[in-house]
Amino acid sequence: MERGNGTHQDRLIKKMGRKKIATHEAANRYLQEEYLADHNERFAREPAEPQDYHRKRPSARELEQVFCLETERSISNDWVVRYENRYFQLERTSDYPPRQAKVTVCEWEDGRVEIRYQGKARPHREIEAPTPRPPAPIQVGEKPPARRSPWKPAASHPWRRAGQAGAAMPRATASAAP
Repeated sequence: MERGNGTHQDRLIKKMGRKKIATHEAANRYLQEEYLADHNERFAREPAEPQDYHRKRPSARELEQVFCLETERSISNDWVVRYENRYFQLERTSDYPPRQAKVTVCEWEDGRVEIRYQGKARPHREIEAPTPRPPAPIQVGEKPPARRSPWKPAASHPWRRAGQAGAAMPRATASAAP
């Protein structure tokens, strides 16, 4: 096939130059009326076998399935799938996927989204993002939650020296009883 394309690129350009063809319309006319007929007459061969082993052209639906962006996501405990900061609630069906199962989110260029579990599209609807809960107010008399101390031991602190290579932890010595 590649050799054939190279032959066409070489021969066709040279033949068009000899005939002084300068426009696209004239080139297309020459190609259809003269060049291809001559080329096919000289180089066409009968097939070795009469069967056509080419696959049939894919349907529009099959092509549509190929040209989508697929991303794997997990189903949350409340059967919500999060994708691109959007939330999709799976609808109840007889073959409801289990929680924490992996699903494939398919998105097309026009913005359509489909959620598939085990290769089958699952009904869903988009829901609003959940609002985060504000922290619970502290009641009168209740201690606020403990916070970590910003204090860090100095570089000369024994805790720091214990982690250095070759440094030994100071040990308490036991006194012998008389």
